[in-house]
Amino acid sequence: MGLPLLLPLLLLLLASLQAGRSTKCRSKLGYEVNQPEQLSAPEGGSVQIPFSFCHPWDLPSVLSVSISWRWKQYHGETIYSTTPPFIHKDFENRLSLNWKNGWSNGSLQISNLRREDKSLYFCRVHLTTRNHGKQEWQSIPGTNLAITPGLQTNARAPVRPGSSLPEAP
Repeated sequence: MGLPLLLPLLLLLLASLQAGRSTKCRSKLGYEVNQPEQLSAPEGGSVQIPFSFCHPWDLPSVLSVSISWRWKQYHGETIYSTTPPFIHKDFENRLSLNWKNGWSNGSLQISNLRREDKSLYFCRVHLTTRNHGKQEWQSIPGTNLAITPGLQTNARAPVRPGSSLPEAP
């Protein structure tokens, strides 16, 4: 087999080896979690906090991946976990994770936002690998979520001038 025929085969082999790897990391550590530094959403509305992560291990050597979220501070309370399944009592029926095993990105949705949801949120990745055991890391700065005033829905009939009774239709 001549060199011109061997070169495309080598390139194909290299491409197939890279396909089993997670997305490239920008950090020198080889693993990271990325999420926006700041988001805002109206009270009563919902917000999606996007995240992405990467690691240096080939996908065949990764036995399991799970995602959890903390709030308030870096070592704060866990509010959501895929394994074991958990949702903090303050967020019952308001959290959902748009992520599937094998994906390197997704988002946490918080619905029916409350003023007290204003906080820092941290995505944490948990991996079990064949050769390196359990590994965990999370976003260092997290996402600072601001809650803005929601729309007022005090629908009232117009009041007649000088009266406390509504105007007739």
